[in-house]
Amino acid sequence: MKQIIVLATTNKGKKKEIQKLLKGHWIEIKNLSDFGPIPEVIEDGDTFDANAYKKASFTAKVLGYPAIADDSGICVDALGGAPGVYSARYAGENATDAENVEKMLDALKGETNRKASFKCVLSIAVPTGAALTYEGECSGVITNEPVGDNGFGYDPLFYYPELNKTFAQLTIAEKGEVSHRGKALKQVAEEMDKIIDWIDIQMPRFQRVTCKKGDDK
Repeated sequence: MKQIIVLATTNKGKKKEIQKLLKGHWIEIKNLSDFGPIPEVIEDGDTFDANAYKKASFTAKVLGYPAIADDSGICVDALGGAPGVYSARYAGENATDAENVEKMLDALKGETNRKASFKCVLSIAVPTGAALTYEGECSGVITNEPVGDNGFGYDPLFYYPELNKTFAQLTIAEKGEVSHRGKALKQVAEEMDKIIDWIDIQMPRFQRVTCKKGDDK
């Protein structure tokens, strides 16, 4: 029987990447959409690690299944490492990808230092609260304008010199080989057998209780 793991994200781009990269392992990937609505997790942590764990552990406790969540973002040297954990809401709460991209380009106008890195922390948690953590990072350069139609988020601005393309010009397979999330997921994939064993040990056990009939009188 395959081990069920829930992807604790509503981001369609992330779901597509994670499902693709973990395909073929002895696990069954479920999405939040496979269950009834659950409360939204407020990502108020100061680090990628804190946010990833908060999402994974909360989802696992609510649904009763192991959950995997990631928190990732882009850190730009000239912006002092910003937007970092605020990447998804850089241009404000509920900001679109296009709005975040526009704000970043405005913030970097005239700036010659365009170095940046994508960072990702993956957390795999069980209902008891225990968790495993995996990290990945990828360095690149911010372009002067969006290039490419694939991917999501800041992908059109993130130029990867080794492939001479932005992330938005890469296929999912190409991106999975070099991206921050791809690197973290590779570690997960390589250790999946151990992870499944760890999950089996950590999952709560429910003791069966035999009902006893009272004496008839």
